[in-house]
Amino acid sequence: MKLKKLLPELVAGIVDAGYDKNPREVQSESIPVIKSGADLFVLAPEESGKSTAIVIGIIQQLKKAFEEAPRAVVITATKEKAFEMEELFKLLGSHTNLRVFTVFDKGNIQYQKNMIYEGLDVLIGTPIRINELLNITGIPTTLLKVLAVDDAETLFPNNNHPVVYRFDDRTKKLQFLIFANKWHDKFEDLYERILKNPIEIRK
Repeated sequence: MKLKKLLPELVAGIVDAGYDKNPREVQSESIPVIKSGADLFVLAPEESGKSTAIVIGIIQQLKKAFEEAPRAVVITATKEKAFEMEELFKLLGSHTNLRVFTVFDKGNIQYQKNMIYEGLDVLIGTPIRINELLNITGIPTTLLKVLAVDDAETLFPNNNHPVVYRFDDRTKKLQFLIFANKWHDKFEDLYERILKNPIEIRK
């Protein structure tokens, strides 16, 4: 991971957190792809640094707060993972003014919708709640540019993956970042529908 090619404010957050000392191979390879704007499919074992790569890549893409509608959505398998991602955004983006908010199942959906419309840059959430918010126009997609899915192999077997296609239907140009611990046969449908020429990283 070549820090000199990243946003200075992001570099400061990375250095403060100690992530500059031993970057993982997945991070070194995937962050430049995210930065380029290309679709990305990463297949790598658990604890290989995939979540951190997503966070660094999105911070680099968005750079700073802008208007009110979210520009990146990150879908995670569980509420716990969603809040871990939020903390990682706050840690590595501590020198930026990017606004991050997490939504989850069984939380007050009206409150969550209100918070989204107050203005944010990155929305993190579980697939069921993200889908429910889309049903009530709770997520404006006018400025959306990045959709990331972490631990994708857990979403597809549980039939939570259609929410990914809903975002594709609502936006003209969207960068997809799909990260998984292992391959699942339903990823073939993902390739047929939205991942036309993704960069692939497999470990």
